[in-house]
Amino acid sequence: MDLLNTLVDKGLRRETPTRAEALAVLATSDDDLLDVVAAAGKVRRHWFGRRVKLNYLVNLKSGLCPEDCSYCSQRLGSKADILKYTWLKPDEASEAAAAGLAGGAKRVCLVASGRGPTDRDVDRVSDTIKAIKDRNEDVEVCACLGLLSDGQAERLREAGADAYNHNLNTSESTYGDITSTHTYADRVDTVRKAHAAGLSACSGLIAGMGESDDDLVDVVFSLRELDPDSVPVNFLIPFEGTPLAKEWNLTPQRCLRILAMVRFVCPDVEVRIAGGREVHLRTMQPLALHLANSIFLGDYLTSEGQAGKADLEMIADAGFEVEGAGQVTLPEHRAGGGCGSHEGGGCGPHEGGGCGSHEGGGVCGSATAAEAGPGGSAAEEPRTDLVAVRRRGAGTDLAPNA
Repeated sequence: MDLLNTLVDKGLRRETPTRAEALAVLATSDDDLLDVVAAAGKVRRHWFGRRVKLNYLVNLKSGLCPEDCSYCSQRLGSKADILKYTWLKPDEASEAAAAGLAGGAKRVCLVASGRGPTDRDVDRVSDTIKAIKDRNEDVEVCACLGLLSDGQAERLREAGADAYNHNLNTSESTYGDITSTHTYADRVDTVRKAHAAGLSACSGLIAGMGESDDDLVDVVFSLRELDPDSVPVNFLIPFEGTPLAKEWNLTPQRCLRILAMVRFVCPDVEVRIAGGREVHLRTMQPLALHLANSIFLGDYLTSEGQAGKADLEMIADAGFEVEGAGQVTLPEHRAGGGCGSHEGGGCGPHEGGGCGSHEGGGVCGSATAAEAGPGGSAAEEPRTDLVAVRRRGAGTDLAPNA
């Protein structure tokens, strides 16, 4: 296809596709899907080889969020049967992080539900960062705490944080449809605060909330403009007890097209498959490794993921290798950015308010069938059997799924 040859050439030159080209990727047919994956895979391998970066989430404070993000199981008014607990102590969080690091994770994302941290919260997280780095000085630590006030990003940087995650989630034009307690502009402001403080910025999106192809392209182009070092792609986990519980708009094929589009628009950026990959990609997860160079290991914030051992086997079976602590994540020309741009440096992951690992993404934290386009995503019947609430790991007495 001339389209794919053009997109590969542009990706190798770090040239931005046109909106029409990005939309065309989402509109490709199932017959062309493997060609799309192969083309985007050339761009992925050019900049990142066959390495897969592993990230691990530690939920520092679960549930009880005052924000009303429709996709989030921790939202105000959520009836989802999730774990709820207040702040983990630094040694508890460090112990939780150690499980992920033992499984091969290179980065730990420290996530807390809520609108944003108080100054006392920043102190708590700073103590936790120190506790984690005292045990493993090479670990990358990303904080994901919601909206930042002036000076807080600088304090996190001084405490040893390498990155900050805050997702845009969806297009500016539709943001008000999913959240009313803060704005799209608030989110952009927090990403810019992280950048200005010298933190590696991590910001991504959620697909599957009923958005159009135009919305998906809008948010990815907005992310390209913000220039984060890593872009987590969440696939909505439709939790029972949330307003989007019935939004089952994704198929594995649709998810692969979205990841390919993100790779073409952000060719030299760490693209991370975040929350929902097990639910929506299912047996096609290995194909997604040809598009993204980063995943979360084990469980998410409030939902269970694939077993860590199964993740490692999948990576090896697909012909990829886990990125080591001494390997640089980003290409050399992005080395000043921070997200894995030097040994021991980095960016981070989240699942709802942040680094892209939320059940849907969010501050705490795909088109509908009619809008899906040719070969797109016919809406699925609700598959509540695919959504498992997390009952282990941080905040519980059970061992984590790392």
